[in-house]
Amino acid sequence: MALTLIRNAAVVAAMDDAGSEIAGGAVALRDGVVLAVGTTAELTPLAGHADEIVEAAGCVVTPGLINTHHHLYQTLTRALPGATEASLFGWLKRLYPVWARYTPDDVFAATQLGLAELALSGCSLSSDHLYLFPNGVTLDDTIHAAAGIGVRFHATRGSMSVGESAGGLPPDSLVEREDAILADCIRVIDRFHDAADGAMVRVGVAPCSPFSVSRELMRDAALLARDKGVMLHTHLAEDADDVAFSLERFGCRPGQYAEELGWTGPDVWHAHCVQLDHGEIDLFARSKTGVAHCPGSNCRLGSGVAPVRAMVDAGVPVGLGVDGSASNDTANLLGEARQALLLQRVTHGATAFAAREALRLATRGGAAVLGRPDLGQLKPGLRADVAVWDMADIASTGAWDLVAGLVLAPPVGVRDLFVEGRAVVRRGDLVQSPRASILAAARRSLDRLIATG
Repeated sequence: MALTLIRNAAVVAAMDDAGSEIAGGAVALRDGVVLAVGTTAELTPLAGHADEIVEAAGCVVTPGLINTHHHLYQTLTRALPGATEASLFGWLKRLYPVWARYTPDDVFAATQLGLAELALSGCSLSSDHLYLFPNGVTLDDTIHAAAGIGVRFHATRGSMSVGESAGGLPPDSLVEREDAILADCIRVIDRFHDAADGAMVRVGVAPCSPFSVSRELMRDAALLARDKGVMLHTHLAEDADDVAFSLERFGCRPGQYAEELGWTGPDVWHAHCVQLDHGEIDLFARSKTGVAHCPGSNCRLGSGVAPVRAMVDAGVPVGLGVDGSASNDTANLLGEARQALLLQRVTHGATAFAAREALRLATRGGAAVLGRPDLGQLKPGLRADVAVWDMADIASTGAWDLVAGLVLAPPVGVRDLFVEGRAVVRRGDLVQSPRASILAAARRSLDRLIATG
């Protein structure tokens, strides 16, 4: 099978247990896995057998980055007038009517646009949380879109079942019957979920939030997911309004509500968790419940600063998420790593969070949160997801510590990205789907959405 040798890197940051950083490093890929990691001199004997040699002088080589929370359909509603200065609940109310006009073509176009942006920023695996299904939209639309970009995809079948008339936040037109939600979860899991190491597609079960689904659906979703052996995902404790809603509606804090309904454990990850208190952090640490930290979105919506330092110190699995492009407006995981570092420092001081810790959240942390021990580090036998970053270009030149510089002075994008050993980005451009066709499809959908409302 094809052998690819990446060599002469300034540094290979393996993100392994030892924190290995190999000057003059090299990585060999074969059959979709990492064959060897070491110095270029150590791997020179492989050069004669290589089908391709990738020169990485001046570059840092890392595992591909992992995005633990996104709403890819939102990529067509960035910087929407009336939503740019709103907090979470007001922001949702402004956007729901626009999203209600989406078609399957719109969701496909938005997903490809968002995943292309992620791939160009070094992301090899992205989760996605699609929780509204107007006009014939299905989760299938996002999965087919991901195949065209070439990145790994953890699609989650979201849902909303409690509309405005029943005291929920979403309009009644966007909610579904709970029996239909559960039936469709079973359908997409049976059709698409791959539990094997190296899986390109996995499926999770993801009721949108405690304020948009019933207590019964939360409980039944957890039972279904565990019966099927898939992961669970939702939003939790995103801002002060979210906590107030939980206290008023359920008589308890969000963490207690999650625990009572079976929403804690290593097969669960929650988005945001900005407002977790010490007791909830301890609960998540003991149960190994994961958190998708979305610093850019939290800043954009004024939700607050998540207690990431406390969560990491307690042993909570934490990864990074860009969140939807309607609440972040961009999708760049190195940018999120930098923002995560800055927020912890502005809250707790200059030594509160190191650049390498932030990079770990974007790689090993994300792999742990999404239940992927086969990813997140460069180690023989693990999957061949590799990012090559040019640190000799304008944005990063001047960085003395290149690994820290990847977070503090990040390059504009990734130079090369390999997923399962296959090239997805080369020299800063997409390999599988031309960007012109992705942009044209997105523009058609955007023009129609603007024209209709």
